[in-house]
Amino acid sequence: MTINFWPMFPEIFVSLAACAVLVLDLYVREEQKGNLAYIASIVTLVLALIFTLGGFSHERNIIMGGLFVDDTLSDLIKAGVYLITIGVFVYSRDYARERDLFRGEYYVLGLFGVVGMMVMASSNHFLTLYLGLELLSLCLYAMVAFQRDSSLATEAAMKYFVLGALASGILLYGFSIIYGMTGSLDIQTVHTAIAGISPDNIALIFGLVFVIVGLSFKLGAVPFHMWMPDVYHGAPTSSTVYLGAAPKLAAFALIIRLLVGGFEDLYGAWRDMLIIIAILSVAIGNVVAIAQTNIKRMLAYSTISHMGFFLLGILAGNESGYGGALFYILVYAVMSLGAFGMIILLSRSGFEAEELDDFRGLNQRNSWYAFLMLLLMFSMAGVPPTVGFYAKLAVIQAVVGADLVWLAVVAVLFAVVGAYYYLRVVKLMYFDDATDESPFRAGGDMRVMLSINALAVLLIMPWVGSLLDICKAAVTGLTG
Repeated sequence: MTINFWPMFPEIFVSLAACAVLVLDLYVREEQKGNLAYIASIVTLVLALIFTLGGFSHERNIIMGGLFVDDTLSDLIKAGVYLITIGVFVYSRDYARERDLFRGEYYVLGLFGVVGMMVMASSNHFLTLYLGLELLSLCLYAMVAFQRDSSLATEAAMKYFVLGALASGILLYGFSIIYGMTGSLDIQTVHTAIAGISPDNIALIFGLVFVIVGLSFKLGAVPFHMWMPDVYHGAPTSSTVYLGAAPKLAAFALIIRLLVGGFEDLYGAWRDMLIIIAILSVAIGNVVAIAQTNIKRMLAYSTISHMGFFLLGILAGNESGYGGALFYILVYAVMSLGAFGMIILLSRSGFEAEELDDFRGLNQRNSWYAFLMLLLMFSMAGVPPTVGFYAKLAVIQAVVGADLVWLAVVAVLFAVVGAYYYLRVVKLMYFDDATDESPFRAGGDMRVMLSINALAVLLIMPWVGSLLDICKAAVTGLTG
């Protein structure tokens, strides 16, 4: 049997490049190791983007005996992962260099994590979904613990590892029950088999519950969110910016492939579960974030609330909802990347700009960076005319279209509550006096990247309709 490996070429290329960076790191001088890995990683991701877009197709191409699928959805998610990860590497360079973390291992872990996300995006089988998820998770565990002399980082990594392993076990147990009921691990075969089973089958619902719990752990949704604030806070910010942005795109792929591609006929069951999880996430994430004084913990709870909004699009159960959820997660990744980038910008050797008070008087120190942070906070809060408003509007409209008006009202009310802690950052920057007059030491590449990142939430507004149409088209093939 002849196998067409071209759809898998980006995964193969990034995997080989990561191995090459790992090996070459052994043969260069100590002072050049970080620079080589940095340049090689950026070049690798740019080339992977070119290869992915070069093989872009509107047709579903299933290879490897049903293990791997290449379609519009996978290509779009991979392109987003490449671009976000390039931003992560650019932001983290100076931060890592000042803290003796500028080593090849960081970029190797980052590239292998990208491979895991790519595999998740193109999975058409429970096995490949799990392999991609675990490859990403193992890289994230190591990146959280990358600052080995930090007790906070070590504690965060241990918590993340233990709870991540628990979530993986729960997810696998759910897969095993589904396999017992359907006799297959192929997502399309499982979809066909479930269509012939009563949706009230106890064993099937039991397996679905375990899958939802495992997914919620990985997503950081309430009530399975307990790891997220500690991990965001304890990890070095160069790792937090990676953890907080790109993996969310892979999480969308994981959820959409399983719940829509595999368990669509159980929609009534998983919708009710997601409604509870989404409401709890939006409510607890926004309310608890108000009490935070550490901005990394605040952004962690913010992430929890955003994951609740993202789930609103999924539980709407239609292509408008799925497309809106995809658009929301892409917008969130850009906003999260920029917010953590600002934390890195304000940090310097011996000082971590992790407290809200560190943003006091930023407008006095540099009005441009204060304006960029204002755009990011407004977009996260959903204030028009930023793209964050239209991302929220897209999922709210999908929920209303699914006759869940009460749920949309609850989500909007808690979004208004959440606007408080975003606007608090703006108040500190513009209305309080600066307590730190230290100059910013970021390189020119980071300054340019951060400006593009933050301005994107405003400048892409004329193309919001086109982007939403692209997202809806990407999920159309999945739902038939």
